[in-house]
Amino acid sequence: MTEFMNDDFLLSTKTSKELYHDFAKEMPIADFHNHLNPQEICEDASFGTITDIWLGADHYKWRAMRANGIPEYLITGDGDSYEKFIAWADTVQNAIGNPLYHWTHLELKRYFGINTVLTPDSAREIWERCNEKLASPGYSARSLLRMQNVRVLCTTDDPADDLCWHKKLKEDAFEIQVLPTFRPEKALGIEKPDFAAYIEKLGKVTGKMPESLEELINGLKQRLEYFTEAGCRVSDHSLESSFYLPSSYEEADQIYRKKLEEKQLTEEECTKYRGFLLTELGKEYAQKNLVMQLHIGALRNNSTRMFRKLGPDSGLDSLNDFNYAAQLSALLDAMDREDKLPKTVLYYLNPKDAEMLAAMAGDFQSNSQGIRGKVQLGSAWWFCDHKNGMENQMKALSDVGLISSFIGMLTDSRSFLSFPRHEYFRRILCNYIGTIVDNGEYPHDRRVLGKLIKDICYDNAVRYFRF
Repeated sequence: MTEFMNDDFLLSTKTSKELYHDFAKEMPIADFHNHLNPQEICEDASFGTITDIWLGADHYKWRAMRANGIPEYLITGDGDSYEKFIAWADTVQNAIGNPLYHWTHLELKRYFGINTVLTPDSAREIWERCNEKLASPGYSARSLLRMQNVRVLCTTDDPADDLCWHKKLKEDAFEIQVLPTFRPEKALGIEKPDFAAYIEKLGKVTGKMPESLEELINGLKQRLEYFTEAGCRVSDHSLESSFYLPSSYEEADQIYRKKLEEKQLTEEECTKYRGFLLTELGKEYAQKNLVMQLHIGALRNNSTRMFRKLGPDSGLDSLNDFNYAAQLSALLDAMDREDKLPKTVLYYLNPKDAEMLAAMAGDFQSNSQGIRGKVQLGSAWWFCDHKNGMENQMKALSDVGLISSFIGMLTDSRSFLSFPRHEYFRRILCNYIGTIVDNGEYPHDRRVLGKLIKDICYDNAVRYFRF
């Protein structure tokens, strides 16, 4: 019987072990998409208990606990911290096959030096050992990032944010780059009831209420300039329904004005507006050499009852199944036909879209700047963020593209303990490549293979995002 999570965890061949231990293991981390709070990093926050840092904002865990029949007061409610921890320990023991099982034990090992398996019986000992360490100065927010050799991370930020914490971190000369991400989701969400209120908020920040679409675009460009001055290298967009139909400026402007007048819009009008604004923003990203991330396919806030109680980002989302290949092709082409397509990362949430996106990325790779993998198939995201999902993403990319240009892993997390997910990814990557080699499908060239692994783990992302 193989020992649980030993040094060769997930590494099944001789070459996979060599690639991980000799090349991947010590690589630093560039986490180009996460949801950490920059204020907590700036203030070097401390954490009262392991429950606070583990369950405070992690909707992955909340979903698993609900599936395990745990009452909500012990998940997101005001239940006792230790009782919550016991409930989580019971859930972990029942999470065989779920990546949460592996993530939990990697975090115990890498941050706390604990090799004991978490169960309700071992929970008291683990609770006390973790809390003792969390009470020490070496377990503050910044120290936790240092432990995992994080070199750069990109938070997720609204165009109206003042980015004061990012600026203070830079003034502090914090050695880890904490960079903002431009996410204009609310400006694109013209179908939402709070759209006009958000536009008013944005106008107060830019100094001019955008009464026309041109003024809105100019306001967003102004904020984008502000973000780039603060170190922004990447934008982010969540595309959750139809997002592109061709439209003239005049038509899109009319739709925008109609919304501000509180008139009802059709789905087609919303799609035309989104498509026009996405295209204009993409061209601006290209001019500023920023990366555009497109996260496609979430179906959000499905339980009305729980959404009313808890609000968004509470573990109430799942994956959509709409077909969007033609729309995405038209959106990318609308920018590419003028040679103004930015570097773009395409993330699928529904596994059915993996091969489609991998193939489409290849349609728009041509560029005169020598960019390797200008259009990327993004890493396995959210509900695909597990062993099978990562392997399927790697296979889809290898089958029709070049995995050697892949920019690798991100955490997409709100937890300061989430960074061992990079180790998880790297082990799966090395096992995937090592198996190909040991099957005789690629030569065992240590120099070439070592560079490939280091590139995917870190170096490709650093070059791609200009960190």
